[in-house]
Amino acid sequence: MSARPCADGLKIHEEYKRYKSLKKENLRDNMSNMELILSMLAEASTTEISKAQNPVGLEKSKEVARKGGAVAKTAREDLERETGRSVITKQNAKVLRGID
Repeated sequence: MSARPCADGLKIHEEYKRYKSLKKENLRDNMSNMELILSMLAEASTTEISKAQNPVGLEKSKEVARKGGAVAKTAREDLERETGRSVITKQNAKVLRGID
């Protein structure tokens, strides 16, 4: 599996960690502010959709999670279209925070 953004976004936690060249570091500690905000939007959207739809079973819960992720994906794509640049960055904490 390649560690790069794809049409559906970065699908799994480990792929995103590889994309940012992380080994044991915490992924959230190595996200830009915008990456963190969009991650939180996906989580909050999933929670709200779940409360509204009350999914039963793993498959229905996965469907709700995909819908929550789609909300954040739409926001990311809209922002990227408006700014002309990618929200997803390979930069890790050392680069983002100027740590040597």
